[in-house]
Amino acid sequence: MKVLFIGGTGLISTAASELAVKQGIELYLLNRGNRMEFVPDGAKILKGDINDQLGMEALLKDSHFDAVVDWIVFEPQAIERDIKLFTGKTDQYIFISTVATYQRPVAHYIVNESTLQHNPGWDYAIQKIACEERLIREYRDNNFPITIVRPSHTYSKTSIPFAINSWQYPWTLIDRILKGKKVIVPGDGTSLWTLTHNTDFAKGLVGLLGNTQAVGQTFHITSDEVKTWDQYLKAIGAAVGKEPKIIHIASDCICEFFPEMKGGLLGDTCNSYVVDNSKIKRFVPGYVATTNFENGIRESIDYFKADPKRLNIDEELDAKIDKFIAVYENFIAGLSNS
Repeated sequence: MKVLFIGGTGLISTAASELAVKQGIELYLLNRGNRMEFVPDGAKILKGDINDQLGMEALLKDSHFDAVVDWIVFEPQAIERDIKLFTGKTDQYIFISTVATYQRPVAHYIVNESTLQHNPGWDYAIQKIACEERLIREYRDNNFPITIVRPSHTYSKTSIPFAINSWQYPWTLIDRILKGKKVIVPGDGTSLWTLTHNTDFAKGLVGLLGNTQAVGQTFHITSDEVKTWDQYLKAIGAAVGKEPKIIHIASDCICEFFPEMKGGLLGDTCNSYVVDNSKIKRFVPGYVATTNFENGIRESIDYFKADPKRLNIDEELDAKIDKFIAVYENFIAGLSNS
């Protein structure tokens, strides 16, 4: 089977690239070649810029793929580009969407693929919904062979996932824990959440490649493990041998101080829901997520500790969190004394 990944070296996609090659798939990665250290042995590189229309038309002129997966589409304009590029060149086009497109807050705590898509508070989700709608029209009108895949909060050994942390410098959270600083948990810490290891997500994604019955279908691929944010943080603390000092703060209050977090926090991580993975298990027999968070986060901690250069701290965010907690606690103390 001949497959093209557009991207293929990112946090989620790297594991899928590795598994695809391991399973004997003839894998091509179309990207700019900036992350060669994440290219698995056996994958072939097509170096280029997907937004260079003339360059792509020349590069893909005589190519045909059993499946194409675009890992880096975030807006409808890019969908139009891909429809033009891959019409007649693939038997299956897989769009990587997100479970953040589902209704927030959900009307029912169990979410499946038929759950209403409505998340107007987060532009990221709005754009992904628009992408899905455009692809569905193209499938209905012109039989463009789409499969839509919705990952959840997916992490890898190169990340330390939590509700509030630095994306660029994930060790920031660990540094706060080790130094005995307080760590903010949204709400009262009891919101239910699912974190999925990228190697588990890869099993479902690779299992859909070339599956003709998956064309015209939508899937989410997540772990079945559900924990509260307090439980996740305590597992992180156990992995580094230090009990975290938790401070619970309402999500609305957090967003007043960190407006840049409003979309992701109010539109996603502060909401409770449980994902039903029955559909992916029907289409990919044997699919099961096997990396529990306790094992996954230990792998992440070991990865960061292996190279001191990875132990960078987001000093600006760290200082802003300290300031916010001080202001919040002074406010609460003032209420108690009034």
